Amino acid sequence: MAEPLDPQPEGKEVEEVSTLAAIVEQVVTLVIAIVIALAIRQFLVEPFRIPSGSMFPTLLVGDHLFVNKLAYGPRVPFTDWRLPGWREPRRGDVVVFEVARPDAKSIQPVDRAAPGTPTEDFVKRLVGLPGDRIEWRRGLLYINGQPSELSAAEEGFVDDSGHRYEMNWEALGDCRHAILDDPRPRDPRFDRGGPILVEPGRYFMMGDNRDNSNDSRGWGTVRKEELKGPAFILYWSWDVNGNMLSFFNPINWFTAEKRWDRVFQRVECEPVEQAG
Repeated sequence: MAEPLDPQPEGKEVEEVSTLAAIVEQVVTLVIAIVIALAIRQFLVEPFRIPSGSMFPTLLVGDHLFVNKLAYGPRVPFTDWRLPGWREPRRGDVVVFEVARPDAKSIQPVDRAAPGTPTEDFVKRLVGLPGDRIEWRRGLLYINGQPSELSAAEEGFVDDSGHRYEMNWEALGDCRHAILDDPRPRDPRFDRGGPILVEPGRYFMMGDNRDNSNDSRGWGTVRKEELKGPAFILYWSWDVNGNMLSFFNPINWFTAEKRWDRVFQRVECEPVEQAG
C-alpha cells in the first residue's frame, strides 16, 4: 500500500502567495504610473524637441520645451473634439501643431491630406488669425494690408555653421519678438506671397527665421484641431541634433555643449510697451 504524500509545508505556501502578491502590486503600480504619465502628456503638458533652425533666434536646435496642452484645450484621443481651454490662440504665440507628411519632401494640412497620412509635429509662430489677410512682400509681413512694425536689433545672429544673419524686432500687436533676415539671395518663393485670406477656424504660421522656414506660405493654414498648444518653457538645451533617445546617451552628457542660460527660460514674446 502506497504511503500518502507529505502535505506542502504551510510556511512555503504563504511565502509563494506573498511573492505573487508583491509582483502583482509592482505591476499595478507600474501600470498606474504609465497611465498617469500618458494622461499628463495628453491633457496637461507635452515635451517637444527642436530639430531645425526655422525658429532661430527664438528657438535653437537642441532646445527641449514643454507645450501647454490646457491653454487651447486638450484634444480627446482619437477624435477632433477638444476640451475647453482657458484662452484662444493669440497672434504671436509660438505653437506646436501637427502637419501631414505624405513623403519626406511634402507637407500638407492634416485635414487636407489623404486619410491615414503620417503626421509630424512642427513649431512655428502664429501670425494670422481667422479672417486675416496675410501677404509677404520683399521680406516684410503684411496683415490686413498693414506692414508689421520692424526695428533693427543692435546684435546679429550666427548659426552653427558660422553664417551671420541680420536681426530685427517685429511687433505683432502687443507681441514683440526677434526675426532673422538672411543677407543671401532670397528664395523666389519668399519674395512675394498672397494675399491669403485665413479661413474661419484656421491659423497662418511662420518661422522666425523667415528666409529659411517651411511654413504656411508654402503649404497653407492649420486648423485649431491640429494645434497642440503654445510652447511655454525650455526645460533643457544643448548642442545636440538627434532624436529623443539622444537625451539618454551618456556620451552626450560629457561631450555636448550645454546651454545652461537657456534652461527654464520662458518661451514668450516681449510686451511692446516694455520694449522701450
